[in-house]
Amino acid sequence: MASAVYPLGIKHIMQADITGGLDAATIRAVLVDTGTYTYNAAHENYDDLSGVVATETGALDSKTIGTVDTGVFDAADATVSSATGDSAEAVVVFWDGGNSATDYLLSYNELSAAVTPNGGDITIAWSASGIFQL
Repeated sequence: MASAVYPLGIKHIMQADITGGLDAATIRAVLVDTGTYTYNAAHENYDDLSGVVATETGALDSKTIGTVDTGVFDAADATVSSATGDSAEAVVVFWDGGNSATDYLLSYNELSAAVTPNGGDITIAWSASGIFQL
């Protein structure tokens, strides 16, 4: 599976359901094990995920829209602190509205290589092309 945006996440962006817009909202990322989770375009909320590895990142910093290229969402690299758990092969970016049943999934990003948590920090280095494009 290549990287993708969640169609229902796009719908929520377009309907302005994300409080403050992407640049002001709390956007986070979480590592996922693709042996347990498979991207599904019908997934909408955080609680649709399985195979979550470790804890989620803090809120993404230095978010931009359209700076890398037209319609591209980007942010500073993110860190998963004191990560433990299974290996991860993908990162899911989501809007954190405070309730996993209603937090919107935004993008599914494959990692160039799997990472295996060992209790240390894991840095998620986003592509120079940005995190996702609408």
